[in-house]
Amino acid sequence: MTRKLVPAPDVPVPDILRCAYMEIQVTDLKASREFYVDVLGLTVTAEDENTVYLRTLEEFIHHNVVLRQGSIAAVAAFSFRVRAPEDVDRAEAYFKALGCRTERRAEGFVKGIGDSVRVEDPLGFPYEFFHDVEHVDRLAWRYDLYTPGALVRLDHFNQVTPDVPSAVKYIEGLGFRVTEDIRDGDGVVYAAWMRRKPTVHDTAMTGGNGPRMHHLAFSTHEKHNILAICDKLGALRKSDLIERGPGRHGVSNAFYLYLRDPDGHRVEIYTQDYYTGDPDNPVVSWDVHDNQRRDWWGNPVVPSWYTEASLVLDLDGNPQPVTERSDRSEMAATIGADGFSYTRKGDAEQGFKLGNSL
Repeated sequence: MTRKLVPAPDVPVPDILRCAYMEIQVTDLKASREFYVDVLGLTVTAEDENTVYLRTLEEFIHHNVVLRQGSIAAVAAFSFRVRAPEDVDRAEAYFKALGCRTERRAEGFVKGIGDSVRVEDPLGFPYEFFHDVEHVDRLAWRYDLYTPGALVRLDHFNQVTPDVPSAVKYIEGLGFRVTEDIRDGDGVVYAAWMRRKPTVHDTAMTGGNGPRMHHLAFSTHEKHNILAICDKLGALRKSDLIERGPGRHGVSNAFYLYLRDPDGHRVEIYTQDYYTGDPDNPVVSWDVHDNQRRDWWGNPVVPSWYTEASLVLDLDGNPQPVTERSDRSEMAATIGADGFSYTRKGDAEQGFKLGNSL
C-alpha cells in the first residue's frame, strides 16, 4: 500500500492538543529506572517487573514516559493527546487515508490510557493518538517532593528523517505550525520546529538517517535547575552521561542540557523558550552556516549529536529500517561550520530572520 503525505481534502484532521508521552524500550529496566527516577527525579505512577510508568511534577495524566523491558533499545510510541474521543476516530481514518498501517485498542496499549490508535506514519514513525486517560494527582504544590533539578513538564519530541521538507508538509497536514527552521541560501530546509501547544514545538524534524528518535525533552522552571542536575551528576560521578551543554540554543532561545540514558536514548532538559500561540506568530528562519543557531554562545556541537539517535519500532515491535539521507544534510554543513562559521553581523547580514507568519 502506497503511503501519501496528505490525504484527500475531505478527510477530517484530528485535533491534537500536545505531545503527551513516549514509550521507550530499554534493555536494563533497573538501570533505566535509576536514571529516570533516582537521578532525574521523575515520579513513579505505577510499575511491574517489566514496565515503569513515570510522570513530571505538574502532570495530571497517568504518565509522560513508559519504560518497557525489551531485547533492544528503541522507541515504541510517540504519543499525542487529542481534544475529544471523536478525534481518535478521526486519527484512525486520517492515517488509513494516507495508506498507513493502524491498530486500535479500546482498552489502550498501556496502563492509564484508554481508547487509542497507533499508526506507522508515512515517515515510518510509531505515532499514537488518545483522549481517554486516568487522572492522577498533580504534584505542583508538593514542594516537599521538589528537587533542585525538578522536571515539571514533558516539552517535546525530536525526530530524525531523511526528507525534512516532505516531513514538514506531512506534519503541517496534521495541523502543526512551523515556528522556526534552519535552511540554506537555496532554501533547502535542514530542520523544522513544529507545535500544537503554544510553545516553540511539540516535535521537531531534523535531517539525517531515519526514521529515528533524536531526543525526548523535559522542562524545568529555571536555568539553575539545569545547573543543579549537572552538579548532581558530577557528585554521583556520572558526568559522562552529559553529552552536550549546558548552553543556550539560538533556535527556540531555550537553555538546554543533553544527557544519554543507560541505553543511549537522548534526553534534553529544557527551559525558557517563548509563547507562540497567536495566529500571526512569525516564523524564525536560521542560516545553516550560522554557528549560533544550535548554540547561542557559538560553542561547537559534538559530532554524536548529529549522527547518533534511537531506533523506532513498527507495530509488531520490530525495528524500522533506517534510510540514509541522500541529499545535502546538516551534518555535512555543520560539523566544520560549528567551529568556524560566522557569528558577528559583519560576517553575514543576519544569521536569522523573521519570516512570514503562517
